[in-house]
Amino acid sequence: MPLQSPSYDPLATEGPEEKDWEGDQEKLAKIHFKILKGHTDAVTSCHFCFDDAKIISGSFDTTVKLWWSLSQDGLVTTCHISHDGKYVVSGSDLENALFICNVEDGEEVAFIRDYHRSTIQSCRFDPVNQRIATVSSDMSIKFWDIIARATTVTIEGAHTNAIADCCFSLDGHYLCTAGWDENIKLWDVRTGEFRSHGPMTLDPGHIGIVGSCDFSKDASCVVSGGYDKTIGVWDIGEAYQKISLKGHADWVTDVAISQDKKLLVSSSKDQTVRLWDIKNANEIPMVIQAVKTKGSKICKTS
Repeated sequence: MPLQSPSYDPLATEGPEEKDWEGDQEKLAKIHFKILKGHTDAVTSCHFCFDDAKIISGSFDTTVKLWWSLSQDGLVTTCHISHDGKYVVSGSDLENALFICNVEDGEEVAFIRDYHRSTIQSCRFDPVNQRIATVSSDMSIKFWDIIARATTVTIEGAHTNAIADCCFSLDGHYLCTAGWDENIKLWDVRTGEFRSHGPMTLDPGHIGIVGSCDFSKDASCVVSGGYDKTIGVWDIGEAYQKISLKGHADWVTDVAISQDKKLLVSSSKDQTVRLWDIKNANEIPMVIQAVKTKGSKICKTS
């Protein structure tokens, strides 16, 4: 079905949902956020797109919103838009299928049944829109080539439990994965070094399952969301968790960070999408203290 244009700007500081940015529940954090309402069931996926002018989200209510809508059969477990804005890929619980369509008219490009042995938890276009990475409850990672229309790489047993999310660094060098085994892993997919040395694993920062992850544009940090209802911001260069954000009433299903690292968007089973203003995060007392202490190195070889 055709995609519908939004009647408001979801990234504006004022809009139909909330007139003002709300404050974080943590007094020390002083992180402002905005709640976007529209889904009628758990929101499973959210991303910035079109140079951070829009937000795309997918939900168990069977819709994908760019704050336009597209319907498909089965629960939408994940969705992503290509970097050139031409295609949307989504995963469905119906036959563990991968679905690709045109953004302009919603026309089907590909529908691949039984792509994984279990639920597709996350799908991502690489930076040059040639491959789609998918991760699944079957603990595997797959790369689907758009031109060849075939799977070119499969990594079995990538985590010791279901893999919840994945994301590419902007240069396509690394793929980050987050799993139910409480681990965040970095895979060198450009050189294939993981085949001989394995991935790099970040020390646990969430209490329990890590459900989502996203690289910043410059790959200097990774943001993560957990079943502990918190969002973590990781400084990759200095190897420490910079801050933990609290505010959602249920587990955080997805996170994304804007290109300029000033905004962070998160979705949750609480049926809300939250937009966080983190541009002044370095001025927060708890972050200043974390920078001073830094702690132990968080990267280690699996």
